[in-house]
Amino acid sequence: MARNIVVRNIPRASPEVIAGLREAGVATVHEAAGRIGLLGTRIVPRMPGSAVAGSAVTVSSHPGDNLMIHAAVEVCQPGDILVVTTTADSEHGMFGDLLATSLQARGVVGMVTDAGVRDIATLRQMDFPIWSRAVHSQGTVKATAGSVNVPVVAAGQLVSPGDVIIADDDGVVAIPVSLAAQVLDAATKRIANEEAKRAQFEAGALGLDVYGLRPLLDQLGVVYVDDIESA
Repeated sequence: MARNIVVRNIPRASPEVIAGLREAGVATVHEAAGRIGLLGTRIVPRMPGSAVAGSAVTVSSHPGDNLMIHAAVEVCQPGDILVVTTTADSEHGMFGDLLATSLQARGVVGMVTDAGVRDIATLRQMDFPIWSRAVHSQGTVKATAGSVNVPVVAAGQLVSPGDVIIADDDGVVAIPVSLAAQVLDAATKRIANEEAKRAQFEAGALGLDVYGLRPLLDQLGVVYVDDIESA
């Protein structure tokens, strides 16, 4: 296989599954999936309050070079999320309002990058959600080959083309497309379970009792005393 490639076609979850995972949110999806897929904390939301989900179109770029982002735009479809990484550590501002305009025209709903973005004020005015490692005005060139729609690593997490990306104020999680429907089912059950527990807490119940933690405290040797002097 060629070293530098652009893959045109990727697997995608159904729009209904993607919408359900977006509604569930990053924290719930991560737990429902068995605590897999979470990108590291160095990628942060740049438009607080945004919540998106979509199929990952992945980009592997040379540091300080956004050529392959331009190549990726052509293969994006409505509802996709662009996931941009670099082959070495970089905080260059590889993405700005012009690329965002191009992506919006193709129906792309957001971008996640382990590098930097620029023109952040304009991006906010455009309402184009971004999760990035940095905001940095350092410019880029268009000179070095990379790849589109190959597996990449973003903030320590493997992301494959077509993975369902869920991104909100709690971070970013990537769910393999083959697991997406199963994870949505688990997330739906988890939300129902949490609603039942919320009702118990609102009625005054304690987590020690709701979760059955008192025997564990006893097993761990935790002793209750009336005051510190009697400890």
